[in-house]
Formats: sequence, structure tokens, C-alpha cells
Amino acid sequence: MRTSKSGSVMALDLTINGKAHTLDVDPAMPLLWAIRDVAGLTGTKYGCGKALCGACVVHLDGQPVRSCNFPVSAAAGRAITTIEGLSEDGNHPVQRAWRALNVPQCGYCQSGQIMSAAALLERNPEPSDADIDTAMSGNICRCGTYTRIRQAIRKAAEELA
Repeated sequence: MRTSKSGSVMALDLTINGKAHTLDVDPAMPLLWAIRDVAGLTGTKYGCGKALCGACVVHLDGQPVRSCNFPVSAAAGRAITTIEGLSEDGNHPVQRAWRALNVPQCGYCQSGQIMSAAALLERNPEPSDADIDTAMSGNICRCGTYTRIRQAIRKAAEELA
């Protein structure tokens, strides 16, 4: 368990993917590490640690958040959704579109990409290319699959319509 320089640890009540968790953590710990290391949900990835790449995106009360620099204490009492909670069986329309169009190459950034895309479609079910580009601009794909990402978002939007 990680502790702060002062060694403070407290029990925080979190709701992750609809399930209650009480985690004994430093309140300043990034949400990413609480999710991965303490709750054991490893689908959310560590990329840059500076909220620049988007690999760590989760939903907090339905909004996309970079969990690598978001303090776990600020998530207490709020609904956290990780890639594991987007769909119990991995069949959210965005996930199906990702598979149908073979979006990933290395796959490392994909959980963050999918979570950002799902949040976009939740707030804008008929996004334009400009809407997609804006919503996804903070998610970096080293493999450059941006064209397939946009196509998959369009395909998921069609399915959701």
C-alpha cells in the first residue's frame, strides 16, 4: 500500500462499477492506483502519469476523467466506471465496433480510447467528425489507428441510434 509522506491512510468508500468498495489508502493517491493496485481492476492503464495521453480514462459520474492524477479522495461518494464496468460481457456498442473494425494494434491505449468514446456517445449520440476529433483529441495512440477509431465511433453511434 502506498502512503503519503506523512503516512496518512484512511478508509474511503468508493463505488466502482456499481459495487461498494472500502479502500484503506492515502487520500492523495491517484485514483488509477487505487483502482489497479488496491481494488485489483487492471483494465485501466498507466500511460504518462501526467494526464496527457488518455490511457487512464475512467468515468466519474458519467464524465471522462484522467485517473492518473485525480486524487482518490475526490472520487469518494461518486460513481466510478472502469473499462471492466462499461459492459459486464464486453459487448457495449463501442466495444463491439472496436472489434468489428479491428481498431487496436498494440492495444495499450484502447481502454482509455473506448472510455472516452463511450462518454462522447452518451452526451452526443450523433457526433460529427469535428465532435469526435475534439472529444478524442486528448487520447494518444502510438500506433496511429485514429481513422479506425473514428470509424468505430460512427459505427457505435449508428447502433445506438
